[in-house]
Amino acid sequence: MTSLNKNTSWIRSWLSGWRLLLLLLVLAGAAWGVKRTWFAPPPEPQVITAKAEVGDIEDTVLASGTIEAEQEVSVGAQVSGQIKRLYVQLGDKVQRGQLVAEIDSTTQRNTLRNAEAQVALLEAQLRSKQAVLRQAELNFKRTQDLLKIDAGSRADFDNAEAALGTARADIGALQAQIRQANISVDTARVNLGYTRITAPIDGVVMAVIAEEGRTVNALQSAPTIIKLAKLDKVQIKAQISEADVVRVKPGLPVYFTILGEPMHRYEATLRGIEPAPESEQTDSSTKTTTSSSTASTAAAIYYNGLFDVPNPEGKLRIAMTAQVFIVLAQADKVLTIPASALGKRDRQTKAYAVRVLESRDTHKEVVTRQVKIGLNNRVTAQVLDGLKEGDLVVVGEAAAGNGSGTGQRRPPSMF
Repeated sequence: MTSLNKNTSWIRSWLSGWRLLLLLLVLAGAAWGVKRTWFAPPPEPQVITAKAEVGDIEDTVLASGTIEAEQEVSVGAQVSGQIKRLYVQLGDKVQRGQLVAEIDSTTQRNTLRNAEAQVALLEAQLRSKQAVLRQAELNFKRTQDLLKIDAGSRADFDNAEAALGTARADIGALQAQIRQANISVDTARVNLGYTRITAPIDGVVMAVIAEEGRTVNALQSAPTIIKLAKLDKVQIKAQISEADVVRVKPGLPVYFTILGEPMHRYEATLRGIEPAPESEQTDSSTKTTTSSSTASTAAAIYYNGLFDVPNPEGKLRIAMTAQVFIVLAQADKVLTIPASALGKRDRQTKAYAVRVLESRDTHKEVVTRQVKIGLNNRVTAQVLDGLKEGDLVVVGEAAAGNGSGTGQRRPPSMF
């Protein structure tokens, strides 16, 4: 019986211990639930951030450009005839004065010979007239001497004087004809020289328009045989929109890239801006007359910005497309943030409202700071005051429906 009482007492004691332990666990769970519900730190704001970093920034005007030769010449024929020989091919480099083509010169050579023969004929006639003049001078002097001593008649003297004047006039006419014939000789000699076509500049043959054996007719217009381009320096025409052209001016730094070398920058300086679009630079007589609705067309207007770039290696070729950047302003090694982080601008202080994600003791929250901005190219903004390197600025919300992201405590859940 004593043993049974002892066992019963032990069981009661054991049950009391479990009840106490269970009670403590219930109380601990309730305390944890209350703390989690009412005293939990606010959730982290669901925002997208970017660091304020030190970097370079520039404000540029973007334009699409076309590479052109510094100088381009169409070499044509000034005389008619058959192309007897073509001495260059596409892509050849030529020097100024180098023979590039030759036209059959038979006609021009015969014309020169005829002109020279005409000069010789007139010179022979002149010598004959000079002999006649000499005879007329002697006859005039003789009749004049006879008239002085009353040994000759007045009629003979008058005839001799008239003959002398006629001889002198004939010589003057022949001398004029000889000068005219010499001009014809010079013209024929020049036309003969035109049958040998030489390069007017140093350059590269960029086009061969005619071929050997072709007959060219220079009477109506000067036919082009080849085209030469000077490519040791090239010119870029950058099309600047009418919205940006008022912001640029000659002397601004420029750089551009080409499709074949997108990572290589070619540096230059803006030389000038054409005062009118290319559409207004054509002859007005060639423009078609349209109705007044043309003035209200929605077509974009572009003005050509011009600058030159050395091209010693010949990498830049005619008609290449250039992505041109005209630098309006730039700043190196300055604190920058994305321009999308800028909020409303204060009219008085000129500062922008920028949301910044800050770390507190137990949580993170978004606060608004007033930040002064310098250079702003609409992608990146220069920070003058209000932020330091490493600050996290808010550039967007992580997802829709997450609240304002200000770090405030949520109300307790009902479930």
